[in-house]
This record gives sequence, structure tokens and C-alpha cells, in this order.
Amino acid sequence: MNIATTPGTAKSSLSIPNMLTYARIAAIPVVVGCIYVQSIMDGPLWLRWVAVAVFIAAGVTDYLDGYYARIWNQQSAFGRMLDPIADKLLVASCLLMLAADGIIHGWSLWAAIVILCREILVSGLREYLAALRVSVPVTKLAKWKTTIQLVAIGFLLAGEAGDLVVPVVTQIGLLLLWASAIFTIYTGYDYFRAGIHHLTKEDEG
Repeated sequence: MNIATTPGTAKSSLSIPNMLTYARIAAIPVVVGCIYVQSIMDGPLWLRWVAVAVFIAAGVTDYLDGYYARIWNQQSAFGRMLDPIADKLLVASCLLMLAADGIIHGWSLWAAIVILCREILVSGLREYLAALRVSVPVTKLAKWKTTIQLVAIGFLLAGEAGDLVVPVVTQIGLLLLWASAIFTIYTGYDYFRAGIHHLTKEDEG
């Protein structure tokens, strides 16, 4: 019997969905390292394509871990905790590295700041609401925000190497980053409103 594909089994930290989440975390130093060597240490441009490839693979694991957890009935509290953390670590690391690289600069830094501040806000609210045993479901708009955000980062990771193929790759990435920041403000407000609602109820109680 294949234990990994049997419903109701392997809900431990070593289940296939959780292993995919670990892989997403492990991708972070690879992506950051490639951009650092290429940009800061003046390495070859092909390193940016390696970073893009690893980043795309990490993005795919974000879909697969949830998919396999559902169809194999391997959803766990540990996985629900680690999955959003892995996403935030990947996004934050890439944005910081792209800012150091200079791809994100000037006014575009504000878009990155908005995204990072929202992630901190949501993490704090989730921790608070979890203590109250309140779950805030991820909306479709939040999923679209995440998708646009990941696509934007992918374009920006390609950066100069991408511009040699299609001259507007970096500009497209920056435009998508701003679109993601706008969605981020709206979805972040939804989380904040939910947090304030439960905070008010607790004070009244």
C-alpha cells in the first residue's frame, strides 16, 4: 500500500504537502543567492534565469501542497500554520533582495513597503484571532492578490536578463507590483476590519 497516497494518513510534519512547503522555504536562499551573486557580485546574467526558475517551482509548490492535502486528506494544523509563513518568507526575501539589487527603486519602493507592512499586519491579526479560536478565510480577491504579486516578482527577478529578451519585462514587473500593492491595501483592510470586530466584541464581553 502506498502510504503517501492513502486518504487519512501521513498528517504528520513529514507528509507530502508539508514537504512541499519545506521545499518552498528551501528555495529562498537559492533565489536570493542567485540575485545577490549576479547583482551585488557582478555575476553572469543567467543566474537571474536560475532564480526565476526556482521561484516558479516554489510558486507551484504553493498550489500543490494545498491540492494534495485536500485530495489525500492530509490537512493538518502544522501545515495550515507553516504554509502562509513560507509564502511570506519567500515574498519578503525577494522584495528585499530586489530593493538591494536596485530593480525596485524610487516610488516603487512604496509598493514594496505597502506589501511588507500588510504581511506583518495580517500575521499579527491572525495570531490574535487564533488565540480567540477565530478563523478568517482567504478570499478570492486575496488569492488574486497573491497571484499578481508572485507574477510581478517573477518578472522583476528576470530583470535585466529579461529586458534583453523583451525590453519591457522590468516595467511590466513594476506595474504588476503596484497592482498587487493596491489589492494588498484592500485585502489588508478586510483582515483589519475582522480583527477590530472581534476585538470590540471581546472588550464588550
